[in-house]
Parts: sequence; C-alpha cells; structure tokens
Amino acid sequence: MPVTPALLTLNPLESVPLVEQVVTGIKQLVEQRALRAGTRLPSIRDFAVQHGISRFTVVDAYDRLVAQGYLLSRRGSGFYVTPQAKTQETPTQTTFLERADDVLWLLHNTFRDVPDVVRPGCGWLPGDWLDEKVMQKSLHELSRKPGAFLTAYGDISGYLPLRQQLSQKNLADIGISADAQQIIMTNGASHGLDLVARLFIQPGDVVLVDDPGYYTLFGYLKSLGARLVGVPRLSNGPDISVLQQQLETHRPKLFFTNSVLHNPTGTSTSAAIAHQLLQLAEKFGLYIVEDDIYGDFHAQHATRLAALDQLNRVIYVSSYSKTISASMRVGFIACHRELAMRLLDIKLLTGLTTSEINQRLMHQILVEGRYRKHIDKIRARLQVKRGQVIRELEACGLHIHGEPEGGMFVWAQLADGRSAAEVATMASRQNIMLAPGNLFRPYQEPSSWLRFNVAHCDDPRIFALLRAN
Repeated sequence: MPVTPALLTLNPLESVPLVEQVVTGIKQLVEQRALRAGTRLPSIRDFAVQHGISRFTVVDAYDRLVAQGYLLSRRGSGFYVTPQAKTQETPTQTTFLERADDVLWLLHNTFRDVPDVVRPGCGWLPGDWLDEKVMQKSLHELSRKPGAFLTAYGDISGYLPLRQQLSQKNLADIGISADAQQIIMTNGASHGLDLVARLFIQPGDVVLVDDPGYYTLFGYLKSLGARLVGVPRLSNGPDISVLQQQLETHRPKLFFTNSVLHNPTGTSTSAAIAHQLLQLAEKFGLYIVEDDIYGDFHAQHATRLAALDQLNRVIYVSSYSKTISASMRVGFIACHRELAMRLLDIKLLTGLTTSEINQRLMHQILVEGRYRKHIDKIRARLQVKRGQVIRELEACGLHIHGEPEGGMFVWAQLADGRSAAEVATMASRQNIMLAPGNLFRPYQEPSSWLRFNVAHCDDPRIFALLRAN
C-alpha cells in the first residue's frame, strides 16, 4: 500500500496556492526523512481524495517534484521518493533556485537565438528601433578622452557627474528631489531590485507584488525564499482595499510595483490611488519599491510615487536598458540617505563597483541631448503602433484592459475566458512567442490574458492565429 504523508496539511485559505503547499510539504517530509527514499506516494486520485483537492493540482505538484529531483515517476507503477532528494536543500539554505524553475525555463528560452521566431510576447524594443549611431558616436568620443577611468574601478556609488545629472535634471524633471549622495548606480534595474531584496528579505518573509506583474522579479524573490502575495492590479493602479487587508494580515516590509506604464498591463497608477497607497505605507511601516524602467516612454507628466513621497518610504529604481541599450547596463537607485548607505554596503559586498565606462557613456548621451531626441522618436513610433495593434486585437475578438497612455505593452483578454497558456502553446508550434497571463501571476495561476509588445507585432501570422483560436 502507498504511504500517505499524514503530516501534510493544506490550507485553502492561505495566500500560497495549493500546488505550492503540496510541493513544499512533500519536500519538507523528504528532507526530514519522514518519507524515505523508495517510498511510493499515493496515486494522484488517492492523494486528491485524501486532501480534498483537485487531481489537476496533484498532477502539477507531482510533476514539479519530479522536475526538482524529489520524486521519480515509474510508468504504470506510480511516484517514488528518490534517494538524491534529501540533499537538494538544507534547513540553512538561503537560495532556493528550484522555486524559480518556471521563470528560469522561460528566461533561458527567451534568450535563445532561434531563427525565424516572431516575438510579440517579449519585453524589449526591436534592434532596428534603437539608434546604433547614438551609441557609436558617443563611444568614439569617449574613447578619445584620456583618463584612469579606462582601467580603474571608479567611484563606488557611480560616476559622480552622471549622478549629478540625474539629480539636477532627470529626476528633478519628474518631481523627485534627490541629491547625488542619495543615488547609487547599478548594472540595470534588475541589479537595483536585487540590492533592495538582499537588504530586506529573509527566507519566509511575505513580500507584496503586483498581480499581474514582473515575472522575472517573482522568480528572483522566490529564490530568496520569500512568500509572494499578489496585490490585484486595476486599470488605475493597485487595488487599495485588498492591499489594506494584506497589510493588516501579513505586515510585510516591501511592496514591489510599477506605477508608470505597468508591466504587463501598460496602465499607470492614478494620483488618487498613489496618495492612498502612500498613506497605507506610512501607517504600516511599508517600503514601496517603485520600478520605473518604462517611465521614459510616457509622453506626459505621469505620477511617480517617489515624487509624492520624496523618497521617505519609496525606493525608486530605474534603468536605461529598455530605452537606449540593453548591453550598456546602466541603472540606478534613489532613496533616502541612510538607506542609500546601507544599499551601498550591499553593492560593495556583492560586486564592488559598476562600470564607469558605461556610466560616462550614458552621461554623454544625456548631456548632449541625444537621449531626449531618441526617446521622442520612440514615443511617436510606439503611439502609432499601439493604435494599429489595438485595432487588430479587437478585430480578433480580444478585450483590451484600458488603453495604455504610452509604452510598448497592451494587455488583452481572450474571448470566453479561454486559457492563454493553451493559445501560447499552439503559437509556439508556429514559431510565434506569445506571453500568456499566467506567467505574470505570482504563482502562475490560470489566466485568459496575453501581453503584446506592439513593436513586435508586424507579422500578420500573429493575428491570423488569434482569429483562428
């Protein structure tokens, strides 16, 4: 007879999905040796009946445990605990890569160089939209300047003239007051989010995230052992009533959010919602990590949380990777001084400094006006493409989640609540890479939504497939 994991208890009222509870529970039983190597687990049907959950949940959980090396599937016999499973993770482990398996798989496939693939689901601009001449001219001019910057580490906070430019011009233009000492240069926005997460998060901590939101961030936070709780994203920003309930229940330290041109919905947080969000942050001692990586694509003066809060409880993160060059990897964090000093310590311990060559290059592009001209062209081009793509999607029967005010993303729902994952799977067989909505949910919950990057929607096969399905 199969051994029933009697110590496993599931709570359907928990914010963590049942499939995650099953996976975590069985892994703990294996690591505690309550389930020994060679033990046969209950059949999918028996496990579902014993725990009052659906068979689909059990199938998903068993499949994940097989992929992570905890279980072995034997055709016609069942699922067995593998001898190696107990060495996969120890109680003192602080990095849990297996919790980010789905995101890692997606990222590996996203960056594979596969010919003839159409990528309406990707998160960056096409290469021919970015102006190589801007980079080439600035690189040529920079290479002719003498100085130790070509071989030295540089300022640990980052190139001072660039931080001063950000302080006095770029941040000031969007209403954020920060001196150069409050700014830390990073290797892109992901590096900035990493530094903040390293400083604040311990395994088991609850962290609030947008739902839907940035899937790479979700995978990274899970790898730190964080428990993600999604804040539903409405057309005007986070759902404030749900957020308040979550703050009262979990008392989290951090909420990661996009306030301007949110990924994946393309919408922006209204001033009214922003004020309510900041009031809750102050009341509950919450830090808000505002990821503004797409904000420069907004054509008008959009509300930033950091501008309203003036970096009291908001940690502002941005980058030029999406707008000028993914290869250059220049980003930054702006926050209050005390926090900046602590984040700088984390930066030193984990990577010393960031490239002064890249930062000098970005500074030159900014001060000579090349960046502003480049962004103006991109905004105008995106506006035309957005209108075209939205009309095409609506003609295919999809529902648009609030027309975006700018940027590259359109969030669209399939008719009759159809599974976006199923449509994306069919599209992949035709070399069309879609971005189904389940990827943008904290635990890949089912979704009928798709994210479209309008800059990659030129191929008519995309809309032919949507009309046919």
